[in-house]
Amino acid sequence: MSKDKLKHPVLSELSENRAYLKERLGVGKSFDVIELDVEYAGRNMSLFMIDGFVKDDILHYLMKFLAQLLPEHIEESPLHKLIKTYIPYVEIDTIDDLEKIVDTVLAGPTVLLVDGVEQGIVIDARTYPVRGPEEPDTERVVRGSRDGFVETIVFNTALTRRRVRDRSLRMEYIQIGRRSKTDVVISYLEDIADLEHVEDVKKSLQNIDTDGLPMAEKTLEEFIAGHHLNPYPLVRYTERPDTAAAHLYEGHVIIFVDGSPSALITPTTFWHHLQHAEEYRNKPITGAYLRMVRFLAVFAAIFLLPLWYIFADNPNLLPDPLAFIGPNEAGKVPLLLQFLFIEIGIDMLRMAAIHTPSSLATALGLVAALMIGQVAVEVGLFSNEVVLYLSIAAIGTFATPSYELGMANRIVRMVLLVVTGFFGIYGFVIGIFLWVLMLARLKSFNVPYLWPFIPFNYRAIRDVFIRAPIPLKNRRPRYLHPQDPDR
Repeated sequence: MSKDKLKHPVLSELSENRAYLKERLGVGKSFDVIELDVEYAGRNMSLFMIDGFVKDDILHYLMKFLAQLLPEHIEESPLHKLIKTYIPYVEIDTIDDLEKIVDTVLAGPTVLLVDGVEQGIVIDARTYPVRGPEEPDTERVVRGSRDGFVETIVFNTALTRRRVRDRSLRMEYIQIGRRSKTDVVISYLEDIADLEHVEDVKKSLQNIDTDGLPMAEKTLEEFIAGHHLNPYPLVRYTERPDTAAAHLYEGHVIIFVDGSPSALITPTTFWHHLQHAEEYRNKPITGAYLRMVRFLAVFAAIFLLPLWYIFADNPNLLPDPLAFIGPNEAGKVPLLLQFLFIEIGIDMLRMAAIHTPSSLATALGLVAALMIGQVAVEVGLFSNEVVLYLSIAAIGTFATPSYELGMANRIVRMVLLVVTGFFGIYGFVIGIFLWVLMLARLKSFNVPYLWPFIPFNYRAIRDVFIRAPIPLKNRRPRYLHPQDPDR
């Protein structure tokens, strides 16, 4: 790019460059923005950096090395000599635009300006405050790796590449946000993934027009997924590198966002959110059993309470062997209100547990057991059966591997309860029909959400319900349109 096309080119006069950068970076106004005026090899130079982002030991080593230079060392072609010979570092680059230098410094790298040189030298010797790669709380396994994604994007891509040493693995970098300049990486296997889907993901990200991503991957999802009135997640979140690697090998596209320990998997179907790494850490028969139990728990989380309400309200629908179902005695509060009260109570307890210090968590559990259990039943607010069946439904919600799917199912359960309470069995049937219709209309990057049911695919349906042995899973999912369909 020629200098006349740049709005703010780096000039040969160091003083003018320094004045511009000091103004734009707020040197002197922000305590953590540092400018060092130094002199090496008889030339005036300036270093711009952010305190806390710089690896002090590396920068001290480079400054010590530069201090040994003599004027004749960089008398001819100073930029070439510095970046090729006298700055011994791996991640080094040049920038000829002062505005780009501002964004670069704020992202963490150090920029060196040299008097008489019309380019800035970028030294990417940065580090971020970061925790260790611990096992994610929501995706624990009995056996398996204990590392998980962290809030630094470079660490997350490294954890993924450690498991995917394929030469076609691509990690494409972009920045999103006019002000935040958030780092985002699109990861895929170029020889496997559908390149049209890759381009769709790139276009969706490039079309995001906002000043920042304060909630990182969640803000990103709302831009690229749409369907804001739909509670169901159209992308899958994971904090496990092995889960991300498995989806890359299938042909999915993974999105990493700096500042978030969760990666986004695209595209996904309803059934992706019901899979868990624990199923593949056990023998196939055991994994198939665990999957069936999980499906049963999710089924109970959605349909158990509305079904029980129908039978409790219409005992004539029950055969004699199941006549015990239903409340033994009428409570002081209508059944529908009991369900709604206890549903809201469970959510209040969940929020309280999030904000309660761990040292007080046991006390909160005792209060919840007494308040919702014993005392509420004794005073007649709830019946024993309501507490029992809602407990089973709550267990099903928490057994759902995807937190987002569990919350969506909870909303659907409450809606089914309300329409069943007002319209009886007809409301229940119509509610389920509308729920299935809503899911059938959803698409995640042009992939039907209910695939392989809609459209129908027998082999894929079998894989959904039965955890097949890995040697027999020799075909990649057809709906991903992989370039290499054979594993």
